[in-house]
Amino acid sequence: MRGIDKISMSTRMTDGNIDTEVWEAGSLNRAWYHKTPIVRGVVNFIGSMVTGYKCMMKSAEKAGFEEDDAEPSKIDLWIEKHFGDKIMKIVGVVAAVFGVVLALCLFLYLPSLAVKGLNMLVPLHGFQSLIEGIVKIVIFILYLALVSCMKDIRRVFEYHGAEHKSIACYEAGEELTVENVKKHTRFHPRCGTSFILIVLVIGIIIFSVVTWSSLWLRTLIKLALLPVVMGLAYEVIKLAGRYDNPVTRVISAPGLWLQRLTTREPDDSQIEVAIAALKEVIPENREEDRW
Repeated sequence: MRGIDKISMSTRMTDGNIDTEVWEAGSLNRAWYHKTPIVRGVVNFIGSMVTGYKCMMKSAEKAGFEEDDAEPSKIDLWIEKHFGDKIMKIVGVVAAVFGVVLALCLFLYLPSLAVKGLNMLVPLHGFQSLIEGIVKIVIFILYLALVSCMKDIRRVFEYHGAEHKSIACYEAGEELTVENVKKHTRFHPRCGTSFILIVLVIGIIIFSVVTWSSLWLRTLIKLALLPVVMGLAYEVIKLAGRYDNPVTRVISAPGLWLQRLTTREPDDSQIEVAIAALKEVIPENREEDRW
């Protein structure tokens, strides 16, 4: 959980207790790049990605893994000898690099390649960018649907639901108890899932003016324009999260629907972890953390 100047991370330990760590994050309203429209969206997105990665690695180290009774292989012994405790960091970096490359291929290069190939078979005229955007959204939804079938990822999505429900409880002005949190929805308009979907939709509009003469050139230009797309998406989701009217409800509806894939109903123990993390970042003045 991130507050206006603190970040907290709660982890359910193997002994059943909840370990909570809190550290300073710097004020969200202090520097110019946290207040400037468009720019603040890019900065906050990068910050969230970095924080999320660090928390994943920290929680994995804190909670530990199940011990394997099997005798270690020669490869295991070699890795232990040469890397020791650093192996988790190395694996994390490799996984992060692989994830970025995979994302670029799936959402930037592959859709453009598919549409350009389709255009050679059936002239698409001025609909290339629209179809490319639809392909991206379909890939995104299929990816979420597939990973949600994995047992471990499903549990992550349950914690995601606990996060949303506890925040909804806090925003409703109710006491943060398990019973109160359970009553609230697991869908939230400011979710990262909604943000990504809005990024894809805004990308359809902005990338429609990017050249189709060269796939590599198109990919590079889209990479250069990506910060603009993210910044605009941040401003849209910020407005949708702050106001409740017919326009913002229409904007939020697709993202809320998509959260049926990325959130699951949590159990009481997961809600307890979410509450423990949220309580640490609540400011004394509630007005300070209005989105």
